[in-house]
Amino acid sequence: MADDSTPSVNLSAPVGSVDLGALDDEGNPYEIWPCHDCLPWHAEVILVEGVVLVREWHAVDCPQFRDLVKN
Repeated sequence: MADDSTPSVNLSAPVGSVDLGALDDEGNPYEIWPCHDCLPWHAEVILVEGVVLVREWHAVDCPQFRDLVKN
């Protein structure tokens, strides 16, 4: 991982993913907005054991990704 003063968030940065629920508690879909902190961000919809999830991909140095994986 790059040092905190020079995070690597360009298109060639290493990426990681996190799986998030696609629906809230009432069954409503979440809106998905692109990450403004990293260029390699993208999302895909996956089905895991009958549950619809959104897999978000971020640069591993992205502050949004770090917040998601530390929780």
